[in-house]
Amino acid sequence: MPLSVATWNINSVRLRLKLVLDYLERARPHVLCLQETKCLDDLFPRSAFRDIGYAHQAIRGDKGYNGVAILSRLPLGEPSCLPFGRKGDARHIAAEATLESGARVTVHNFYVPAGGDIANPELNVKFAHKLGFLKDMREWSIEQAGRSCAAVVTGDLNVAPYESDVWSHKQLLDVVSHTPVETETLEDIRRCGEWTDAVRHRIPEPERVYTWWSYRALDWMASNRGRRLDHIWVSAPLAGAIGEVMIETAARGLERPSDHVPVLLSLNL
Repeated sequence: MPLSVATWNINSVRLRLKLVLDYLERARPHVLCLQETKCLDDLFPRSAFRDIGYAHQAIRGDKGYNGVAILSRLPLGEPSCLPFGRKGDARHIAAEATLESGARVTVHNFYVPAGGDIANPELNVKFAHKLGFLKDMREWSIEQAGRSCAAVVTGDLNVAPYESDVWSHKQLLDVVSHTPVETETLEDIRRCGEWTDAVRHRIPEPERVYTWWSYRALDWMASNRGRRLDHIWVSAPLAGAIGEVMIETAARGLERPSDHVPVLLSLNL
């Protein structure tokens, strides 16, 4: 049976609730992972998602700028959270989804720290936090290698790893999200855990792929200075099941949009 998993940094789930509901009604993924939900657990709009068929929910909220959630039409097991970055902020949640066939797939939802504006950990505590988070993520990924379980890693990883993941490789080499220490570390994390980058599996380089466009651009579509910050990886047992990938670029042009757009992967299990 098919399994579709989507990811979207929504930049406030309550502010953009209608956008999420419209997307779920339109795309109907089995599972949607949200990042930067920006609300505590008791304020999360659970009933609105339950009413349209997403009754299974794993939520880890934060009153600040973080927060992650998994919304599912499939039953979810007990959620777990790992302390990446050692700050206790809500940047990871995982849960096991059970398909109608009885097969199970663990979904990991990440929100890697953005890292601020200065790509120097000695001068920028936010960048130091990001590098620490990625270090913890690498150690965890090493432990995942060789396991036979089906798993998906998704979320806003806040790194654009390849040259064609940014509008200008040369101009962004010193810009946080595309510096060599970030891109090399993210690729190391992926390789160590034997993950397959599903988006690049379906849309190989050098084709440009973006999932984020800055709010600072006067006309994001005309300038098209995007980056691919949102990712979906699959474990080795699922690599042969990678199907269609859909990046809903039009969502960036909606009224009061997030600066990220949804990315959806279909798996043919």
